[in-house]
Amino acid sequence: MQQYIISSLVYSGIGILVLLVSFGIMELLTPKHNLRMEIMENKNVAVAIFAGFFMMAIAIIIASAIHG
Repeated sequence: MQQYIISSLVYSGIGILVLLVSFGIMELLTPKHNLRMEIMENKNVAVAIFAGFFMMAIAIIIASAIHG
């Protein structure tokens, strides 16, 4: 039982790390547009929806890879 909990925590940590790294790569690939600034300061709903869908897509890919 304890092994399953540890495995879940490790895979969750890896998944969150991969998600953050992929978001950072997306920030690097769009140098003219700072996504965080567009969402937080300019209240750009379209960019927020795009970022949300991007994170959901990466999360689905990570979940599929983990459950293999």
